[in-house]
Amino acid sequence: MTINPASVVDEGEFTVRRTIRIAAPIEKVWAAVTEPEQISRWFGQTALSGAGAGAVGTITWPDRDAIPVRVEVIDEPHRVSYRWSNPCPGEPVPTRIDDEHSTVFTFTLESLPDGTQLTVVETGFETTSDPSADLESHRGGWDGELDKLVALLESGS
Repeated sequence: MTINPASVVDEGEFTVRRTIRIAAPIEKVWAAVTEPEQISRWFGQTALSGAGAGAVGTITWPDRDAIPVRVEVIDEPHRVSYRWSNPCPGEPVPTRIDDEHSTVFTFTLESLPDGTQLTVVETGFETTSDPSADLESHRGGWDGELDKLVALLESGS
């Protein structure tokens, strides 16, 4: 499995960024970050109603409530952005995205001779209830989730 650098937090810009390399063609990586059944294999159980920008749905993990998600931008096979809710601790998870208290994560893909470079940037943490804690939580989350993506795609699955 390709070893990649960890995610980086920029507290001044309220962003989390991680750039990784995957020994798989861009088409395979694109499918893994845009098709709900593929996303569910490495990230969280994902369901979307519709396709393309504006599609809405949820991402669910075994120990958490479903998080609302919406496709913001799609430029196949190079860029896709998702907006998702970031509920305040102790408050119920909203059933719809709260645009004032949500973050956007964007996957940017670049074809390389030996695979694909994928960069994720998540923005908007300044609108969350605890920006510093949320930045660190999502930094660790992107490390774990993208490592799972690399392992999945490089195993030939």
